[in-house]
Amino acid sequence: MMINAASRWSPAEYARHGAFVPALGAAALTLLDPQPNELILDIGCGDGTLTQQIGASGARAIGLDASPEMVEAARARGVDAFVADAQLLGIDKQVARFGQFDAAFSNAALHWMLDPAAVAKGVFALLRDGGRFAGEMGGEGNLEILRRGVREELTERGYDVPVVDPQWYASPEEFRDIYAAAGFDRIEAWLIDRPTPLPTGIAGWVKTFRTGWFDVCGVPAEERDAIAEAVEARLADELREEDGSYRADYVRLRFRMNKPS
Repeated sequence: MMINAASRWSPAEYARHGAFVPALGAAALTLLDPQPNELILDIGCGDGTLTQQIGASGARAIGLDASPEMVEAARARGVDAFVADAQLLGIDKQVARFGQFDAAFSNAALHWMLDPAAVAKGVFALLRDGGRFAGEMGGEGNLEILRRGVREELTERGYDVPVVDPQWYASPEEFRDIYAAAGFDRIEAWLIDRPTPLPTGIAGWVKTFRTGWFDVCGVPAEERDAIAEAVEARLADELREEDGSYRADYVRLRFRMNKPS
């Protein structure tokens, strides 16, 4: 699998610090509009929270994620989930393996997949004619302040920080071009500024959502808590609310499209 090395997840930490992600992602489910008896694939299902909600509509929902730990957490919820790289879905025999779906959904996952053209082609192959794909991901400008704070803190501490952050935060135009090239039509994509409260602060966010980034930069485990706290202090003037809570400067890209009939 061609997994992004910076995408590493702990189900326990995600449940503690990142539960707002599926909670806010539920709005994207309205774009999917799941129907009873449909077969729907949740790409990057995480711990299966939203996959469960898709299934509650009467659809048969199947989750896919590259993290074995998150798939295990999804299965513990009773979700039918499996480990796979969404960048490889378009290769030979994958369609035969998985079957064809009425619809696909993804929330807060596509930006971790650094070969978006391969993802687009794979999703296209897995959908039946007339099938649809909808969801949400990080968009252009996502987390500019938070990402800068993490990068500056690591750089000042002498870590070898890669020049480019390992996420794909697309503009609507770039996103539409990639999915049109894969064969989709009726593609809609738009950005939403969504400042997001962080229940456990910036430090909790850093420890949950940048674990893999710390791996890439070679940050020892015993230094990570202190770095997360330092990033929070560094960004307090920009991201702390009057009541002392913190927010993240999220920008989301929402989308929906169809495979031609």
